[in-house]
Amino acid sequence: MTASAEGKRYGVVSVDQQRTMSGLEFVQGLVTGTLPLNSMAQTLGYDIVEVSSGHVAITAEPTAAHRNPAGTVHGGLAATLLDSCMGLAVHSTLDKGFGQTTLEFKISLVRPVTRKRAWCARKAGSSRGAGASAPPKDA
Repeated sequence: MTASAEGKRYGVVSVDQQRTMSGLEFVQGLVTGTLPLNSMAQTLGYDIVEVSSGHVAITAEPTAAHRNPAGTVHGGLAATLLDSCMGLAVHSTLDKGFGQTTLEFKISLVRPVTRKRAWCARKAGSSRGAGASAPPKDA
């Protein structure tokens, strides 16, 4: 399932509404726009564009607002996108009534982010959920 940022809205999905959906249904709602993206997506300008069970893709195009004092894209953008993507990939595998959160992750920045990128994550590990990510790809 894929979608673009057009027509998306931002907000919070109530806990009661979340409990009525499987994790995949929840993330599909974010992709299609039937559920609101979080305010961080609006602040950073990213979109959740693809989901299947255990796989999520997020896109973002860096702007001047994402730059650090040295003029390159701040590593926090990459870290936030990675965290969001991994968490949603794990979430997409959960049954109704379950949630997830990131306990920790490590990121190694090996080159600067310079243009629109697609950040993809696939769930790896046990059913209790360990996240793994592929390197970002040019969108």
